[in-house]
Formats: sequence, C-alpha cells, structure tokens
Amino acid sequence: MGHSATLEIRSENGVVTITMNRPEKRNALNPAMIEDLTGAFLAAANDPSCGVIILTGAGPSFCAGLDLEHLEAMRDKSPQEHRIDSERIARLLRTLYDLQKPTIAAVNGAAIAGGMGLATLCDFTLAIPKAKFGYTEVKIGFIPAIVSVFLRSQIGDKRSRDLLLTGRLIDAAEAFDLGLVTRIVPQENLMEETYRLAQRLLANSPSALQATKRLIGEFTRSQLDRQIEAAIVANAQARDTDDFREGIRAFLEKRSPEWPSRSVPSKTI
Repeated sequence: MGHSATLEIRSENGVVTITMNRPEKRNALNPAMIEDLTGAFLAAANDPSCGVIILTGAGPSFCAGLDLEHLEAMRDKSPQEHRIDSERIARLLRTLYDLQKPTIAAVNGAAIAGGMGLATLCDFTLAIPKAKFGYTEVKIGFIPAIVSVFLRSQIGDKRSRDLLLTGRLIDAAEAFDLGLVTRIVPQENLMEETYRLAQRLLANSPSALQATKRLIGEFTRSQLDRQIEAAIVANAQARDTDDFREGIRAFLEKRSPEWPSRSVPSKTI
C-alpha cells in the first residue's frame, strides 16, 4: 500500500493499482497530481515485482481533466511559466504512453480532456457503460493540443477533427466503436474484470511484453517527439488568449462565454 496527497497506490500479486484520489474535484489534474502520477508510473515501471499497472479513479469520476481552478490561477503567469505547465502534462502523457509494462485503465466514470487522454493511452481501456468521454477544451477557449497528437494516431484525422472541434461527449459504446475503449464492462464487475485481464497478462513473458511495447513505441518515436513539441508550444500559447481567460471565467461562474475573438458582424444597409 502507498499513497500521496492525490493518489492511492496498492501493490499485490504483481499488479500495481494507482487510484486517482481527489473525488471531491472529480479527480481533476492539478500540478501536484500530475507530478504524483508521473512519479507513480515511473516507480511502477522500475519495480521488479510489478508486471502490470492499473489506473482508475476514486468516486463517480475517472478524471475530469486539468483542474480549471489551477488554470484560472495561472491566468497572469509568464509565457515561460505557461510553457513549464504545458510540459508537465505532456511529460505525464508521454510517460504513460512509453511505459514498457502493460497498462490498463479501469474507467469508472467520466474521462474528460486530459482524463480521456489518460484513459485511452493505456494499452487496454475497460469502461463501464455509463462512462463518458470527450475532449471539451474548445468549449472553454482552450485547445486539446497534446492529446490530439495521440488521438490522430489512434483514430485518424477525420474522426479526430469531429471530437476535437465539436468538443462533444461520447458514451462508452461510441468510444468502443471508435477503437478507444477495449471492452465495456458492467459497473459491478469493472475491477474484477480488470484484475482478470491483468492476471492474463502476467502469464505472458515479461521480457517479450516489454520488447513488444518498446518496438511499437519506436515506430512513431521521432514523429511523436516533433509533434509533442509543437503541441506544447500551442498549449502554452492558448493559455495567453482572451478567449481562454473568458472561457475559464465563464465555466467557473456557470455562464455562457462571450468570446472576445468573435467579431461583430457588420450591418447590411
């Protein structure tokens, strides 16, 4: 057993289970939780007794994405501080993607924005029927920069544009049809089925599993490096726009945003 301020970590029978534990904030990602998750993934990867890593959420949500109160507090920060904050989430997602031990997301509820990234970057994504997914960033004047890099390689350009430009929520069934969810599992069976899958993976050769994941990663590594750097720049720049400031404020104030970048149409005479 182990825990940090934001996580609960359990290790038994070759399986490390990492539970995001900010249920009162729908497990939203603040800087502490991002650092804790990155550290927990790396610790599990380096633990000789760990063969499989499971990620899930406490309470009714899996992960609501970046903590908007943190983003609001970042409003007047410097470009360099925005860059560092962007790099932090990029490092988390890249660390998860590059882990050479099998990873399973047990999606117990809504997985939104960066939370959808965490859920779908695992090797296996098991989700309950009422789980919701969505890259909702454009609705708050933000851009789904880093997650878009991975999404395009997962589902292709056209379907990525649908999700990223509409910001719509999809259910587990549609996520399954898109290939983003491996299996839909009844809520009461979610963890049981997740551990059953973990045991099946543990029966395989650890060195073969790691070599397979390393090889898959090598196929796109240089391309990924380039795309993620571009995404970090775009993410940091988006934080310095009037639309982003208005979008965050409107969300926290529970009102519709008035986008500064929307030009007023000229009157026709």
